[in-house]
Amino acid sequence: MPSKKTVASTVQKASRSSKIPPALNSLRGVNNWKEASDWLKLRGIEDVECITPDLAGVPRGKMMPSSKFTSNTSLALPSALYRHTISGEYPEETGNFRYEPRDSDLKLVPDLSTLSIVPWESDPTAQVICDIVGSNGEDVPYTPRNVLKNVVRLYRERGWRPVVAPEIEFYLVALNDDPDYPLHPPKGRSGRSILGGQGYSIAGINEFDELIDDIYHFSEKQGLEIDTLIHEEGPAQLEINLRHGDPIELADQVFMFKRTIREAALKHGIYATFMAKPMQGQPGSAMHIHQSVVDIKTGKNVFSNPDGSASKEFFQFIGGMQRYVPGTLAMMAPYVNSYRRLTPDMSAPVNVAWGYDNRTTAFRIPVSDAAARRVENRLPGSDANPYLALAASLGCGLLGIMNEVEPSAPTEDTANEGSIDLPRSLLEAVSLLESDPALHDAFSPEFIGLYAGVKRGEFETFMQVISPWEREFLLLNV
Repeated sequence: MPSKKTVASTVQKASRSSKIPPALNSLRGVNNWKEASDWLKLRGIEDVECITPDLAGVPRGKMMPSSKFTSNTSLALPSALYRHTISGEYPEETGNFRYEPRDSDLKLVPDLSTLSIVPWESDPTAQVICDIVGSNGEDVPYTPRNVLKNVVRLYRERGWRPVVAPEIEFYLVALNDDPDYPLHPPKGRSGRSILGGQGYSIAGINEFDELIDDIYHFSEKQGLEIDTLIHEEGPAQLEINLRHGDPIELADQVFMFKRTIREAALKHGIYATFMAKPMQGQPGSAMHIHQSVVDIKTGKNVFSNPDGSASKEFFQFIGGMQRYVPGTLAMMAPYVNSYRRLTPDMSAPVNVAWGYDNRTTAFRIPVSDAAARRVENRLPGSDANPYLALAASLGCGLLGIMNEVEPSAPTEDTANEGSIDLPRSLLEAVSLLESDPALHDAFSPEFIGLYAGVKRGEFETFMQVISPWEREFLLLNV
């Protein structure tokens, strides 16, 4: 059984040979099945994980020997996989939420451009992200990767290509095997638990430098590119920024980064959590999304006119965000816990305002030149499925352009004071998602019906739990 060091040495030696095609030296992705077979053999890969995101963004799939993976084996998953809640339960059929009568199979189709090693496994293992099609190869509109692909297709039909750059916040927390007890920060290399208020602190990052080294190491081995890493305001809260690029590629990277960060943290005996609000009284964790649109033929930023001024499409994109994002908030804030982050007087926006370099607005326009003009959506939580959050954000902006929606005036001052412009609960958000016909056109009725049913099922599960607040204030007072 070859070790990781042996595998790395083999690849390095092979890379010095002019007979080895450049594709086989790639850390991430190959072009065809012949290259995939050679890529796996070169690294001595024994097993391949074929994974795909479910509605929650959890990796689901199958593992198999590499020889079987390259032998044209048909891979399938039951359709019910996309109808269960985050707690693994199956809601009752209601409204447009229905189970497939036969619970027939869906096929996994490996996307070979995502092939990479699994660096934390002791045995040489590879992974590949899969698309989902029906048993006869037909499109399945409700799976997360397909929802995003359909939104990107709508842009492509207009001759455009959306560009995104996600920023992902997360907490490191001490091991906790009893959900009745609150989470607390882990001890760093100093032997003390880190405190809050450490925004952009280098010392805060250095408390976990060995863990961060593993995050970088694991990411490099998978061909994932980190732009920057910072310490955020919360205790042991970090943020990773990714380089801008294609929405599907970036959603894939966020999908893989979450897994990578969790595995690196477990190696050091702590948890990494992407809950939107894991600790009471501390800032929540967001997944800010920077967005722009490029003309496919010219490569120019659609948000800027030739003279460098902002285009009408730029303002209409903002107008679409303002009008349609409240209806898609369930895709950006998908759990009951998500709405604990979206509260007044905290760092997360509770409005649909926009402004220039204004972090209190939901839609911030960063300072940039005309070529980099973009809109930052600050509403999504890091608990969101990246495919669905990107689809929702880009879909709302495109609907604004298609329907020529004009935005409000930009906000000059603090926008987080006064009324709340967003749904305050998961059920309210789900109802808005269901009620807007424009959103059905953008994301498909099949997806919205299925997603709404699952979210209602999750809410009912949550309602079965009695919270400490209820015991504290209701037990003897009512």
